[in-house]
Amino acid sequence: MDMDIGLKFNSITQIMLTLMLSILSLSTLATPWDDKSSEEVVATLDKKFAEGKYSAKGADTCLMCHKKSAVVMAIFDGVHGNPNIKDSPMADLQCEACHGPLGNHNKGGKEPMITFGQNSPVPAQKQNSVCMSCHNDDQRIAWKGNHHDNADIPCSSCHQVHVAKDPISDKANEVAICTQCHSQQKADMHKRSSHPLQWQQMVCSDCHNPHGSLNDASLKQMTVNENCYSCHAEKRGPKLWEHAPVTDNCANCHNPHGSVNESMLISKPPQLCQQCHASDGHSSNAYFGNQTNAFTSGNSCMNCHGQVHGSNHPSGKLLQR
Repeated sequence: MDMDIGLKFNSITQIMLTLMLSILSLSTLATPWDDKSSEEVVATLDKKFAEGKYSAKGADTCLMCHKKSAVVMAIFDGVHGNPNIKDSPMADLQCEACHGPLGNHNKGGKEPMITFGQNSPVPAQKQNSVCMSCHNDDQRIAWKGNHHDNADIPCSSCHQVHVAKDPISDKANEVAICTQCHSQQKADMHKRSSHPLQWQQMVCSDCHNPHGSLNDASLKQMTVNENCYSCHAEKRGPKLWEHAPVTDNCANCHNPHGSVNESMLISKPPQLCQQCHASDGHSSNAYFGNQTNAFTSGNSCMNCHGQVHGSNHPSGKLLQR
């Protein structure tokens, strides 16, 4: 069992190293316009788009200089480089569909083209507008104004185009790619109680839409609870006797990314329960101290109030049955 986990971890690590090297090779290549400011590059690109001087030979013109690059040529291994796919860039303006009109770029290579990645002089929003000109569907309808858009994250930070298959489209890679930025969630998912994200039995997109949604935290469902109920249907009400924080928000008590406490609780009982039930009629001496009692052993408050998610028993008013 441990050997299988180790092999899987090594495989994912190798994939991530390959991904990072590929991104690094694309984003750190020196360009002849490195000495220009971002504003100058964008102004030149805007002018080129206004003039609309595209190459009559399409990709053939670009490949006269770029065909020796394995990273560039890898475009033809994937859907973006397949001219037989109707809506692919290669079936339209080819390389210029994404990188902008050629203009005078082929006359010495000093005139800028659109480049992609965190180190590109082209702002993330302009980079993403290129991608969104084709990928504007119901999965991305809420992209504008969502967390990744507001953080100026370019699509190329997560996605690769010059490959046979985008690594993030494989769920075995998804969590590793997301947690390159979401470090707190990466730490949480390795705590003693967590959803099985580290084993890829769940992935981030099971709960979140990374391209944005109309809900909090880019959740796929309308509320936190609806998201949770898609797996934890047994917790869904209505119950005869309901527990207010449960019906309000599962995250009132649980950290969905992981916790050091049992059942991903944000705090250990009885302290968790006492955040609301500070005066519940129990003796204060029972809460603290070194003595062993119903509050300090076993399931703490749940030793008696076992149905904390709600009860359907006629005598379950105190969530005991």
